[in-house]
Amino acid sequence: MPENSRIITTTRVQEQKNPSAFLRVYSVVWWLSFAFFTLLLFTWSVILLPTLIFDRRGAFLHVATICVWGWAAFGLNPFWSIKVDGREKLPKKSRGIFVANHESSADILAMGALFRPFKFVSKKSNFSIPVLGWAMRLNGHIELQRGSRESILRMLSDCRKHLENESPIVMFPEGTRSPDGFMKQFKTGAFQLAMETNSPVYPVVLAGTRDTLPKHGLICPLRAHVRIKVLDPVFPADFENIETLTYHVRTMMIAEKAKLNDVLEAIR
Repeated sequence: MPENSRIITTTRVQEQKNPSAFLRVYSVVWWLSFAFFTLLLFTWSVILLPTLIFDRRGAFLHVATICVWGWAAFGLNPFWSIKVDGREKLPKKSRGIFVANHESSADILAMGALFRPFKFVSKKSNFSIPVLGWAMRLNGHIELQRGSRESILRMLSDCRKHLENESPIVMFPEGTRSPDGFMKQFKTGAFQLAMETNSPVYPVVLAGTRDTLPKHGLICPLRAHVRIKVLDPVFPADFENIETLTYHVRTMMIAEKAKLNDVLEAIR
């Protein structure tokens, strides 16, 4: 880990343990604003439910609720910034699997900034969160109970249905958040699904989300910068097996993550 990253990480830990009075007030305001927008998200989702009559994919519903909600968490905060590069590479209506690295619960918010219709694969406990979980169900996102073979099979079946309906799927192949920002080994489920359905894989690299919402605690950093890079699509037919496809995508993403980290170091 670069020396600057160590210093920033240490500073974040100190802010969590001994936050200033200003940072406490700032965090309370941030969480209250987040709660308001989450409630608005659910209310707006209910209002727009009739659009599913003519939009069975729920594309409009997703972009108008989940994407706006995710963008608002960053875009309306004058001290936070988010920038997406390569958004035009993502399909608006086509089968595809978006694979992203995972280092913070803010990754879900950041993915909203892509402003593309998709269905998240998310752990089952997220669907139990009041208001947020309800909105996720209304938007047709896919739940997964870790360690349950039955749940995994049901999740894969749901993913296939959405892909057949030309709705892309978002998966975090690391399976869980990286504790140090370094990309963990990828599980092969997303790539197996890509091969079985002949769906292109769209690597999405996230950087900076680890410096936003804390994994433990409620103190938010005053300033945060998030950068997202969408890489060129990868086609499963070009690879002999799942392992080589998985290795190729992960290698691409690691290289791009290092570049994005350098960019963030320069602006911090």
